Amino acid sequence: MPSGGAGQPGDAAAAAHVSGDFGTPGPPLNRRNPFLIGLLGGLGVLVAYGIFLGLRNAASILVLIFIAMFLAIGLNPAIVRLRRWGLPRWLAVTVVSLTVVLLLCGGVVALIPPLVTQTGELVGNLPGYIQALQRNQTINDLVERYDIATKLGSALNPGTVTNALGGVVGGAKLLFGTIFNVLTVLVLTIYFMAAFERIKEAAYGLVPASRRHRVRLLTDEILTKVGAYMVGALAIAVLAGISTWVFAMIIGLGYPFALAVVVAVCDLIPQIGATLGAVIVSLVGFADSLSHGIACVVFFIVYQQVENYLIYPNVMRRSVKVSDVAAVTAALLGVGLFGVIGALIAIPLVAAIQLIVREVVNPSMETK
Repeated sequence: MPSGGAGQPGDAAAAAHVSGDFGTPGPPLNRRNPFLIGLLGGLGVLVAYGIFLGLRNAASILVLIFIAMFLAIGLNPAIVRLRRWGLPRWLAVTVVSLTVVLLLCGGVVALIPPLVTQTGELVGNLPGYIQALQRNQTINDLVERYDIATKLGSALNPGTVTNALGGVVGGAKLLFGTIFNVLTVLVLTIYFMAAFERIKEAAYGLVPASRRHRVRLLTDEILTKVGAYMVGALAIAVLAGISTWVFAMIIGLGYPFALAVVVAVCDLIPQIGATLGAVIVSLVGFADSLSHGIACVVFFIVYQQVENYLIYPNVMRRSVKVSDVAAVTAALLGVGLFGVIGALIAIPLVAAIQLIVREVVNPSMETK
């Protein structure tokens, strides 16, 4: 298509510039000019610092997005299985989402009644506990000897009251913040599950066409390992919860279902989760009776040995095919670097690294 006639103003200005009517064009900018190098370097530093500030300020939201994506990857095998049974994707996502919501609501319903009941009993029995302490001669002697009443009176000043109220407000903020984070992760997980295939295809579109097929195969295998790890972790947690429920029913411990939920949720946390759940249930057992507490300690010692050396290695070896040494080392490094989130992603990350090393790094080393 022609660019236009010679009489156009733009062409006349260009011709005048080339012919030298406005002076001879100067040489191009010297890319080695110290001023230009310093200017570009300074702009690069500013841009890098701006990116750092943006990531730091959005770190909490990015963590929630990462957790939601990880959960969506872990739940995707269930959606794939439902689709093989003939369900459309939207219905499979709906079924999985409703199942997750129902499990979450069931856990909350199982935990709230014991907390409300025990708190009410504590508040109701508190006056009796205070009267019993006042009638105890040993306690009265200690109060008089160390002048505890005067010290308590001096400690109750406006500053301490303000600090106590600040602690209550901080606790309320933490509670509502936790609820908000859980709901945010839940909603994001549902969105990621619904758009999982579109997200994958968009990511594959950024890969050069010559390597896209191989990248697709490797990525699909990595996602499969992450899903298998999630299924294995959930299976181990459910088994721990069922074992705790059966044990609590046998010895007659109060609120067996709530204790089973606590153990199952804690067992999802690698390394320290099982011990944390065992401590909570054992404390409940000791609060009931000394024999129940000792029975809880013995049960969890035996069960954790079985889980650590029999159940967990076999399940993880079959699901993600990671050696015991690599799994333990990865979990410890994950906890040290990123806390609980690092522990959750450590084992599937090691499985992904092993796959990349075996399929990409080792063959390239053989050709050199």
